[in-house]
Amino acid sequence: MLGTVLAAVGVFAGTNVDDIIVLTVLFLAARAAGRPRPWQIWAGQYAGIAVLVAVSALAALGLALIPDQWVGLLGLVPVALGVRGLIGAIRGGGADDSPVAAGNAFAVAGVTIANGADNIAVYTPMFRTLGAGHGVVVVLVFAVLVAVWCAAASWLGSHRRIIDAVRRYGHWLVPLVFITIGLVILLESGVLGRLF
Repeated sequence: MLGTVLAAVGVFAGTNVDDIIVLTVLFLAARAAGRPRPWQIWAGQYAGIAVLVAVSALAALGLALIPDQWVGLLGLVPVALGVRGLIGAIRGGGADDSPVAAGNAFAVAGVTIANGADNIAVYTPMFRTLGAGHGVVVVLVFAVLVAVWCAAASWLGSHRRIIDAVRRYGHWLVPLVFITIGLVILLESGVLGRLF
């Protein structure tokens, strides 16, 4: 069970590094303009992550048709996302300085969902390989980590130098985390051995 908890922490952190930037900007906006309110940021983030987890779990159920020995190939999805992100970072398109426009909980949830294609790509193979009990543990870990993310972003939102550093290096960090997650899925599933 400890392995499941640690894997859930790693997967959540890896897929939500970009969310910490968005949340921090939202908390900065809340301090500067009063919108969205902090409770709306929290509620929106929880709602958005819940939708992403639900979609991933449903997609994993649909993948039950794929034989277990080939499920590990889904690790290629986060690897591809990571490589694409690195290419974008190398070309100079990785840093996004555009302001986040979200004035209520629904808008925050929308931003979270729109920013969550990578979450679905990583969560789906994870849920596909877990049993129901371990899946519940992952969901509980994610619920705790959403609170940690919101609290950290609120704190970061009061320190401009930190947001600048995260914004400067995040476009390199996120792709590397995705590649690592994908490689772990590929290696732990044993699918590479079956291919070669």
